[in-house]
Amino acid sequence: MPSAQPRYSKEEFSRRGEEFYDRKVRPHIVEGDKGKFVAIDIETGDYEIDADELAASDRLLEHHHNAQVWLIRVGSRYVRRFGLQRVLAEA
Repeated sequence: MPSAQPRYSKEEFSRRGEEFYDRKVRPHIVEGDKGKFVAIDIETGDYEIDADELAASDRLLEHHHNAQVWLIRVGSRYVRRFGLQRVLAEA
């Protein structure tokens, strides 16, 4: 299935995703969802939650073939982290 073409600026895309997350998703998050991915269609507000980002996105796209998918990881500001992470150890 071809991917949907962006219909929004990066700023508007992010704004809509964050707004839907705060208004529609966050109230339904439970402790067991921490670390899972939320795929949100920024046009309809429909969403899917899964430990696997592709599974969440694929399920959303099954229902909304032309969805504008915004991803967020529950409990984090980022979907992915790159680079080294510091590990503090006592000598």
